[in-house]
Amino acid sequence: MLHKDTKICILGDGGWGTALSILLAGKGYRITLWGAFPSYVREVQKKRENRKFLPGFKIPENVKLVSNIHEACAGSEWIVLAIPSQFMRSVLYSIKKDELSHKYFVTVAKGIETKTLKVMSQVIREELGRVNLAVVSGPTIAREVALKMPVAASVASANSEFTSKARQLFTTEYFGLFESDDMLGVELGGSLKNVIAICAGILEGMGYGSNTRAFLFARGVAEISRLGRAMGAKRETFMGLSGLGDLATTCLSPHSRNRWLGEEIGKAKALGKILKETEMVVEGVETAKAAYRLSKKYKVSMPITHAVYQILFNGHDPKEAVSTLMKRGSHNELD
Repeated sequence: MLHKDTKICILGDGGWGTALSILLAGKGYRITLWGAFPSYVREVQKKRENRKFLPGFKIPENVKLVSNIHEACAGSEWIVLAIPSQFMRSVLYSIKKDELSHKYFVTVAKGIETKTLKVMSQVIREELGRVNLAVVSGPTIAREVALKMPVAASVASANSEFTSKARQLFTTEYFGLFESDDMLGVELGGSLKNVIAICAGILEGMGYGSNTRAFLFARGVAEISRLGRAMGAKRETFMGLSGLGDLATTCLSPHSRNRWLGEEIGKAKALGKILKETEMVVEGVETAKAAYRLSKKYKVSMPITHAVYQILFNGHDPKEAVSTLMKRGSHNELD
């Protein structure tokens, strides 16, 4: 049973981890928020504000900030994983010898491990074994959650009882979760939409309008769904909150890192220079590599993903890439 003294550890003090610490602290839970860099953790602890990743929001007093990961996990009943996908495995490796068998895990990370082409639940299972694990993903811009704007997302696990338990943990009057049994689909939707959002930003940066964006949304969700089904996910998952819902938010929101990066690319800035200008992790960059390789592995047509990959890593001209996309066409819109 969940109670006010429930202890929750959030690993990852970025914008999303911080927003969730505020949300969960508001329910009266005892929160520990872990960050990897001791000097920055001390700064946030002192100011009670994460000025780098979520400025303007006071972190409640029932959120304890620590940089020792073993201290963070000790005594916690729940561990929420808000770690960038490419660092997930190394962080989990550092705690795998801790006593974790009776803890509940929720991953809120959106990405695919580039080296292995695995989603985060698969990485977690490999490192920690058969722990209780759920996935939460959907249209959840951290700043809007911290502002207590109404939002809904998907929660999925391999066990319906645990899915309900995880839903209850997070649910508030402004944050709702819809249950799913398709963990893979929920994770793929949340990860692959970042690549489409980079393309949305590129179109924005080049000055294209609503018609072009509508084309991108429709064809973007189609190719995400194609790959997902080839990998064993359910088609309908990609029509829900963790698919089409998250895609729309990430493509349209001015707070989306992936869209922002795409806009800069569309304005003819170099990828390396853009990444140097931000301390934020832009998940879509690495996901573009993984998605490109997955499309080859599963022999799935993903023209938008391929265009983004070629623009980011092979120096293709964005205008030519968009022109190629528009000329491509198909005999059947549902292909």
